[in-house]
Amino acid sequence: QVLELLRGVQRGSEDRKRWLCRLRQALQNEETQQKFVRLDGSVRTLTGLFTSSLADMQLEAARCLHELSHSSDPTVAEACLPVTSYLLTYLSGHSVEFTELCLYTLGNLVVESEAVRKQLLPQGIIPVLASCIQSPHEAVLEGVGYVLSQLLQAKESPTEIIPLVLDSVLPQHMLRLVCSGLKAGLGAAVESAWCLHYIICRHKSNTVLLALGAVPALTSLLLDLASEIPQDAPEGLELLVCPVLRCLSNLLAETGCQVQDERLLIALFLLLQCFLQQHPFLGQECLWLLNNLTADDPFLCSALLSLDLLPALLQLLQCSQMASVLVLMVLCNIVEKGRAQCQQLLHQPVLPLLLPVLALPDPDAVGQCLELLHLLFLHCPEAAADFTRQGGHQALEQHQSTPELQERAQALLDMVRQPLGA
Repeated sequence: QVLELLRGVQRGSEDRKRWLCRLRQALQNEETQQKFVRLDGSVRTLTGLFTSSLADMQLEAARCLHELSHSSDPTVAEACLPVTSYLLTYLSGHSVEFTELCLYTLGNLVVESEAVRKQLLPQGIIPVLASCIQSPHEAVLEGVGYVLSQLLQAKESPTEIIPLVLDSVLPQHMLRLVCSGLKAGLGAAVESAWCLHYIICRHKSNTVLLALGAVPALTSLLLDLASEIPQDAPEGLELLVCPVLRCLSNLLAETGCQVQDERLLIALFLLLQCFLQQHPFLGQECLWLLNNLTADDPFLCSALLSLDLLPALLQLLQCSQMASVLVLMVLCNIVEKGRAQCQQLLHQPVLPLLLPVLALPDPDAVGQCLELLHLLFLHCPEAAADFTRQGGHQALEQHQSTPELQERAQALLDMVRQPLGA
C-alpha cells in the first residue's frame, strides 16, 4: 500500500495532488513512516515536489514532510537530511502557512536526530531564525520559538548552539517578545520565555542577557502581569508566568544581582493568590524566586515584614512538602538578620505551625525546620522555652535516631534544656 502511494505520487498525472493527500494521511502512522523512508527514491520524490514551482503541490509535499518529522524514530529524521537546506531556504517565503510548516518540521526533526542538528548549524539555521524572529506574523514568531527551544535543549547546546544564539540578535528579540506578554501574542511569548530559561540554566555566564537588561525587564513584566490579572486569568497565562519566574530566579541566583523593589514581593503574592489552587507548581516557582530575592538582602527581608506578608507566607507551610521547604528557607533568610526580625516572626503563631512540619516524613523539610529553630533560639532564647511548652521537646526527640538529622536535633534539645539567659 505504501509503495502504491509512492508510485501514485511519482506518476506525474493530474491526480498527483490527490495521491499526496492520501500519502499525508497515511504518514500519520509511525509504521508507515518507517516503511516509506525505506523505499528507494521516496524522500527524493517528496523533495522534488517540495521544491517545485506549483504552489499547491509544494504545500501538500510540505505537509507530508511535516508528518514524517513527527516520527520518534531517528532513522526517519535522518532520512529527511537532504531536505533540511530547502526547509531553511523556504523560511524566507511569502506564505505564512508555508513558513510555519517549515519551522515546525525543522523543530520536530532536530528533537530526534543529532545528525540533523549537526547539519543545520553549518547550513546557517541560527542566522535564518534571527531573521525570522523579526517577522510581523504571530504564527511565524511562535514557530521560531519552537525550533529554538528544541535546539537549546539538545545535549550539545551549551557548547555548540547557545554561543551562536548569544552572538546573534535572537536574545534581544526573545526578550522583547517575552516582555510584550499578552500584547504581541501569548504563544510567541511563552516559547521565547522557555528559550531564555534554557539559555540561563545551561550557560555559565549570562552577561549578554544582563547587558540587555533582562533582570529589570522581567521584573517589570511580573509587576505588569500581577497588576492586570483578573480573577479568571486568561487561559494559558500560567505557561508564560512559569518560565519568567524561573528566568528571573536563576539570574538572581547565578549572578548575585539584587532587585530592591518591594513591589515585586506584592506581585509574587498576587500571582500565588491567582494561580495556586489550579496550578500548584507555580506556588513553588514563586517561592523559589522569593527565596532568591530575600537571600542576603536585608531590605527585602524587612519589606516582607513591613508589608505584612508574613501571615500569607505562613499559610503556604501546609501546601506541600516542597512548599514547606521553600517557605522555611525564606523564613531562615529573614530571621538570620537578627533579633528584631526574629521577634517580628514570633509575633505570629509560627512555633505551633512548625510542629506538624517536624512530623513530616521528608528529611529536607524537617532539616530546614531545624535550621529555622536554631536561628530563632540563637537570637531569641525565650523562644526555646515557648517551644518546649508547646510540645516541641517531644517533636525534637523523635529525630534523635535519624542519621542525617540527629546531630541538629540533639543540638536543639541542648538549647531548650538550658536555663533562660544561660
